[in-house]
Amino acid sequence: MDLSIFVSLADLFKKHGYCLYLTGGSARDYLLKRDFVDFDLTTDATPSEMKEFLPEMDYTYAKFGNVHSKHLDITTLRVEGDYKDYRHPSVVRFTTKLEEDYLRRDFTINALYIDSNLKVYDYCHGLDDLKNKIIRFIGDPNKRVQEDPLRILRAERFANKLGFIIESNSLKAMNSHKRLLEKLNSNKIKEEIKKHNF
Repeated sequence: MDLSIFVSLADLFKKHGYCLYLTGGSARDYLLKRDFVDFDLTTDATPSEMKEFLPEMDYTYAKFGNVHSKHLDITTLRVEGDYKDYRHPSVVRFTTKLEEDYLRRDFTINALYIDSNLKVYDYCHGLDDLKNKIIRFIGDPNKRVQEDPLRILRAERFANKLGFIIESNSLKAMNSHKRLLEKLNSNKIKEEIKKHNF
C-alpha cells in the first residue's frame, strides 16, 4: 500500500508544528493489507490553523473540525458532547490528545492511529480485534447505538465486508435498539445500505 501521500502531508504538518495520523477505515485497511484510495486522517491542528498552509481544502464543515478534498478527509482531534438527534453531537470540543479522541469513535477497529513512522497507537485493543476478526463497539454498546443508530448498519456492513463477527454484547445492543433506525432520515439509511453493495 502506497502511503507516500500521507507521509508527505504529515511532513508538511510537522513543518508547521502539528501531528497528522492515519486513522479510521484507512488505518484499519492498511493494517489488514486491503487497498484504499481515500485517506481518513486526524490532526492536532484546528481548521483555522490548517487553513494557513492548506488553503485549497474545503472548509465547509470546519466548525465540526473537518476539512476535505477529493481523496483526503482530515478531522481535528475532538471530544463530543451528548447526541441530541440520534446523529450529531450537541457540542464539539477540539483536543490535542489521541486518548480523548478515540472515545468518540464507533468501533475498536476504527480507533487506531498510525503516525508517519508507521507507529500504531491503540487505546482500546483494536489490534486484538483486528487479529481476531471482531466488530466491537467502544465503551457501552447500548450508549453507542442510542447515540447514532446508523452504527447498527455500519456494524453489519463491516462484518460482511471484512468477514468479521460482531461481538455478543454489541450484537445484543444492536438488536435491542433496532427500532431507533426509524428516527433517522431515510436518505441516510439509503446511503448506508448502498455502501453494503460495494
